[in-house]
Order: sequence, then C-alpha cells, then structure tokens
Amino acid sequence: MIAITRYRVPGEDADGFAERMTAVLTALSAAPGFRAGRLARTVDDPGLWALVTEWDGAGHYRRALGDHRVRMEFMPLAVMAVDEPGAYEVISSAG
Repeated sequence: MIAITRYRVPGEDADGFAERMTAVLTALSAAPGFRAGRLARTVDDPGLWALVTEWDGAGHYRRALGDHRVRMEFMPLAVMAVDEPGAYEVISSAG
C-alpha cells in the first residue's frame, strides 16, 4: 500500500519544512513493513508538498504512525497536512 499525505506549507515555514519532514521520513524508514519513501514539492505551487511512503500493508503504516519517535517528529508538522484520505491500496504498477 502507499500512503500520500499532502501539506500546505506557508512561505515562512518552507525553509525548515524539508529538514523536519526528512526526520519524519527517517523515523518511518526504521519501522517494520516500510518499503520506500519520498518527500516532494510541486513545481507549479511551491507551497504544496507531499510525503509518499510505501508499506507492506496498512497495519504496518498505522503502527509506524503510533511509534513515539515518529509522533515526536511528525505531530508539529501535522497541522499543515491537507485533510483528505491518504492510504491507498495499489491496484497495478509498472517499472
């Protein structure tokens, strides 16, 4: 499964956002079931970012979010998250 969380980051917070979210990604990468992750920013709207992670299943992803280290890194940034569903079941893939 993949998890996509988008963030609306105000200009004054952009400088530190990448570094802080990279710490979240590093913490997530230590969790069982983690496959891969990326932090991206749109080229057309620099205030819109996305954290995209791949997992062995939704249970692994949800347990990882409950980890104390992940919560300490993630919670201050969660206020910038776009409120929308973020867990997706992969139906097909290529490459």
